[in-house]
Amino acid sequence: MTEQVITTIEQVSTTWLTRVLRRSGALTQGEVVDVAIDSTERILSTSNRIRIAYSDDAEGQLLARLFLKTVDADMEDETFGPSEVNYYTRDYLDLAGAPIPRCYDALFSEEERRYHLLLDDLSETHIEAKHREPTLEYGLDLAEAFACLHAHRWRARRFGEFGDRLPAEEQIARFVEVARPGAGHILGEFSSELKPHWPAAIDEILRFHPAAMINRARDDNGFTLIHGDPNWNNILVPRNAGKPIYLIDRQPFDWSLTVWLGAYDLAYSLVLDWDVDERRRHETAVLRHYYDQLLARGVADYSWEKLWDDYRLSVAICVYVAIEWCRGGINHAWTHVWLPMLQQALTACDDLNCRELWM
Repeated sequence: MTEQVITTIEQVSTTWLTRVLRRSGALTQGEVVDVAIDSTERILSTSNRIRIAYSDDAEGQLLARLFLKTVDADMEDETFGPSEVNYYTRDYLDLAGAPIPRCYDALFSEEERRYHLLLDDLSETHIEAKHREPTLEYGLDLAEAFACLHAHRWRARRFGEFGDRLPAEEQIARFVEVARPGAGHILGEFSSELKPHWPAAIDEILRFHPAAMINRARDDNGFTLIHGDPNWNNILVPRNAGKPIYLIDRQPFDWSLTVWLGAYDLAYSLVLDWDVDERRRHETAVLRHYYDQLLARGVADYSWEKLWDDYRLSVAICVYVAIEWCRGGINHAWTHVWLPMLQQALTACDDLNCRELWM
């Protein structure tokens, strides 16, 4: 990997790209002679799309486009660690067919609190999943993608290879406490947007659900490295439907759960991004396919009934995801995002009778 974290586009020179592409094996002869870069500032990062020209004698893959992501990992009251760099360069490096774009260079700098990733540019073949109506076929493909990653790091023997551990009680408590203030703000201003029994349900979840999480984390069967934020912006689907799907942007905050129940990634996607009726119609089939894929990839001694309960326990966590948006006060600019998320999460809790797991 490179010796210096990329922070400005001026560092993306023909010399640097030549060196990076030769080291990765993508360029076997010749050199990069010209680059053109289009940059877009995002909330947490900068996206740079690079167009590349090569010398006449160049040989190899001769990639015409690459995607460079640069991230300031210090967000004042919270930070990002090297998790995303590890995602592309370490955690699944030995997993054939991993649903992750190829990475050509990456570096996390602890000193500078920054990192960069140089990846395949998939914009010509793929779009974000938010632009595609969810279907059963898409759900099954998504289940396969999650199962591929989860099975590879299933249980402590596998996710502990690089030092990851089951979340301790203090870690779970911090995760919940980060979100908790949002509930008060929302109930104070948006109770009219909730069903009559939902304010009490939110209170009940915050009082009793964390203990159920802590109790579940005493047994590692079902736990794995998770993506943690597989929203429809972080899932790339082919423009013409079908496969392959790619899961991108594993970028947890320092308070996030990075080892958790694999079922959570599916709960996040199905509950928070799918229309309620579509989720109800396909939920069981998608979960069943995920379970079958886990078994096919070597997961053992994990029953369907346990997966179903783990999924229901994870559905309630989606309530935390929604209320966290308002932890510092009502986030009016993003009400169109967090309010439907909260309504959908609470609807799913009702549909699946999740409360029986902690009451």
